[in-house]
Amino acid sequence: MRAAVLTEVGKPLEILEVQVDKPGPDEVLIRTVASGICHSDLHFQEGKYPCACPTVLGHEASGVVEAVGSNVRYVVPGDHVVTCVSMACGSCRQCLRGRSHLCAHEGLVRSPGERPRLSRDGATVHQYFELSCYAEQMLVHEKAVVKITKELPLEKAALLGCSVVTGVGAAQNTAKVGPGDTVAVVGCGGIGLNAIQGARLAGAERIIAVDRLRGKLELATLFGATDTIDASASDPVAQVVELTKGGVDHAIEAVGLKQTAEQCFRMLGVGGTATVIGMIPIGTQLELHAVELLSERRIQGSSMGSTCFRIDMPT
Repeated sequence: MRAAVLTEVGKPLEILEVQVDKPGPDEVLIRTVASGICHSDLHFQEGKYPCACPTVLGHEASGVVEAVGSNVRYVVPGDHVVTCVSMACGSCRQCLRGRSHLCAHEGLVRSPGERPRLSRDGATVHQYFELSCYAEQMLVHEKAVVKITKELPLEKAALLGCSVVTGVGAAQNTAKVGPGDTVAVVGCGGIGLNAIQGARLAGAERIIAVDRLRGKLELATLFGATDTIDASASDPVAQVVELTKGGVDHAIEAVGLKQTAEQCFRMLGVGGTATVIGMIPIGTQLELHAVELLSERRIQGSSMGSTCFRIDMPT
């Protein structure tokens, strides 16, 4: 099959022929139909996060099942599926504590002694997050897929695997936005827009979208934002505090920068929570005014929207 391979960090992807193995007992072979392009992939390509090469990037995709292993009962050839990195083994410490999105993936990857799922000229090609969606086919553990209705267009379904569940999940699962809450979302790309719609679905009374691009702010209103702030025009923190007369209950960071994460914390009212979704580069240190912790302001991270994928994605 053809795949977009990262052969060296910092270099463009190369379209190469890659060999894909046959499905193991618990694996599913999928014909890829569509794949989202997430900024997270670019972080690894640019070396902001460690990446073994060669590797096939991509982690949110949709496709049609072509073959299944002997133990697979959840899907059959012909089923339409969506992939997600939030696969869960069901038996590790985090899974048993109800935090399956933090699963250690025990038993969901092939061991070093087994044949690799992907290879080229006999050498291993690494699988990005055990998925590798930038390819004509994907060979994954069956717990990495969710079956969807065939009426849902696959090019739209692909986005459910990351941008939708990550944004909506961050608002509803991680931040636990509730009816009547005030929310600021900083960054209105794919993740931020879905955080906005997640807050709207959760019943937030006021949702303030913050970005530097007018087009993204216009989209934010379609996704449920009640107010918009152009961060390039003036200090967004001051504007949020002024609009809400003291700060928001929730500030959600969907950019991945030190500056925006710190701004989210400063946007909080008493008892508020800042939730950071964006992948801030490794080595970055955040600076917060410690005295504000005394008023129970909090900052936390969110991984894949704290999503139990097999439950949350169909919802």
